[in-house]
Amino acid sequence: QVQLAESGGGLVQAGGSLRLSCAASGLTFSSYSMGWFRQAPGKEREFVSGINWSGGITNYADSVKGRFTISRDNAKNTVYLQMNSLKPEDTAVYFCAAKYGSGWMDVVTRYNYWGQGTQVTVSS
Repeated sequence: QVQLAESGGGLVQAGGSLRLSCAASGLTFSSYSMGWFRQAPGKEREFVSGINWSGGITNYADSVKGRFTISRDNAKNTVYLQMNSLKPEDTAVYFCAAKYGSGWMDVVTRYNYWGQGTQVTVSS
């Protein structure tokens, strides 16, 4: 049974930082690309960042480039999202997801497994 468990969300002031973690179990972690998505109230789920199985390829939504950094530790079956210079528009529930293989990391429907999400709230 595959489980993805996000942690690290919370309330932060604009300009602050948070580090999200996603611990995976029940899958061969190093065979999966991992992604972070977010969903704000009344909006569709959107891509934030993705990382391939080795960590050698990463991509980001334009809205977070230069502020967020994705990384992974295959020995710990964990993917991270370091979020700096947070803005109120970053407020959302953040989900991690696992996708078998490489490519298409920004496409929601390509992901096989999803976590339950963690709330990030940025106050102005």
